[in-house]
Parts: sequence; structure tokens; C-alpha cells
Amino acid sequence: MTGPLVSIVVPAHNEAAVIGANLRRLLEGTTPGEFDVIVVANACGDRTAEVAAEAGVRVLETSIPGKVPALRLGDEACRTFPRIYLDADVELTADSVRALVRACERPGVLACAPVPELDLARVGRLVRRVHRVHDRLIAPMRALAGVGVYVLTEAGHARVFPMPDVIADDGWVHASFGPDERVVVAEARSLVRPARTVKAHLNRRVRVRRGNRQLAGLQRAHAEGGPGLQRAHAEGGPGLGSLAALLRRREVSPVDAACYLSVLVLDRTLSRVRRDRAGWGSDLSTRSALSMD
Repeated sequence: MTGPLVSIVVPAHNEAAVIGANLRRLLEGTTPGEFDVIVVANACGDRTAEVAAEAGVRVLETSIPGKVPALRLGDEACRTFPRIYLDADVELTADSVRALVRACERPGVLACAPVPELDLARVGRLVRRVHRVHDRLIAPMRALAGVGVYVLTEAGHARVFPMPDVIADDGWVHASFGPDERVVVAEARSLVRPARTVKAHLNRRVRVRRGNRQLAGLQRAHAEGGPGLQRAHAEGGPGLGSLAALLRRREVSPVDAACYLSVLVLDRTLSRVRRDRAGWGSDLSTRSALSMD
């Protein structure tokens, strides 16, 4: 090899507990220099930077908090294309990385992502049922969002970067490409660790909804001739009809569906209260509550 096969940016904020094992898993079976891995430890108060350095990767430290600034900083240090942007708490193997790189060589592909698998081993019973239903609802439309990993070719990178200060970076990336330009790579898998409690799940849903509203604003700005997404493709989230279809096909149980709907009602109620306090936008329909995660 004359250079790395791929560059991988890993933004990390206080991830010392998991980043060492995830990096070792990522590099297992690779040859020296095959992957160009950059961990960006942003505003960390733990040993994230030290643990990452011990794993043998490049480490950048910054006092600036936030995932998007960390992504931009790591991106500037990359040595090659394609580029993978990997959440620090998500597990990705070397074989999956190679499959993603091969997918980027297909004609017309500008971005891709692996198939996510949920690690529910330490998740509470109720929220486990919620995750089970939610994952099946959004699976047909998820593509680059909610996977913990996305990959950009050089041409795809030119469309996405420099990335603006968005809440949902994966949503921004997903909406920047048409369905014929982004692919889900069946041979690649990412292991995602979802929220373990109902409280954590609800807090995540609030953030997701804020990110969706921000992206919708950028889409409107683009439609009006201002800066925004270059090729935004509006895609509605699944509704209650999709949940009914899962029940008919017996992909989820009635108990799973009941738990999901109970937490959804709580989610909508809390979001409405927080929206009123913070002056958020008004779209809190059932459809938006079921939107992409």
C-alpha cells in the first residue's frame, strides 16, 4: 500500500469508557497504515484522548465542545478519500470498513452507510420494546441517518463540507443526497447502543425533533434561494398505519406496540411542554413524532 485505504474521523466527548475497545475492534486484522484514524477529543473531562492514543491512532484535542466542530477539525486532518465519520460509542469492524470502501467505488454512489444492529443487552425491558418497534418502523427509510456511521466519497464530501452547525449531522448528510446517490451496504454492520432508559430515550427524541426542525428550516431557506441543503429530499416518517402493518405481519407483538404508543404519548406531551417553554416550532404531529431517528 502506498497510502491509507480510508480516513476515519471519530468525534469523542468523554468516551473513555468505550473508545479503547471500539478502536481495537476497528483496527483488528488491519495492516499498519491501512486505516487513517483520527479521534477528535472535544471538551473532554476524562481520559478519552489518552485512551485513544494508546490504541495507536492519531488524536486531536480541542476545548471547543460539540460534535460538528469536532467533525470539521478531524476532516481537515484526513489524508485520503473516502472518509468515514464514526460515532465514538458505535462499533465497526475492519471487514465492514472495507465493504463500505468497495461500495464507494460503484458508479453514481456518493455516500453510504452500514446496516445498524442494536445492542439491547443492557437496555431496560420497557424501552427495549420501544426500540424494537421504532427500529422496524424507520428501517425502510433510515439510510445514512441514525446508524452512527456514514461514508462520503470525494464528490459526496464536496456537497456536505464544510458542514454547518447543525444538530443532526447525519440528518444533514442524509438529506444532501438523492436515493440513487446513497446506499445501505448489506455486507457492513454497525453495532449501535441505544438509550437504556425511558428518560434517556425521551431526551434523545427531543434532540432528534429539534434537529429535524432545524433541517426543515434549512430546506425552506434553500427553496427560497438562500443557503441550505443542496439537494434536499423531503421524506415523511412512518405513521400509525406503518405500526398497524407491523402488527399484521407479526413483526412486533401487541405488547410491544402498546409500550411504544405509551412512550410516544409521553414523548409528545413532554415535547409540547418543552416547546412552549423554549418557544420551539409548532409541528408536533403524530407523523413528526414517528420521524427518522
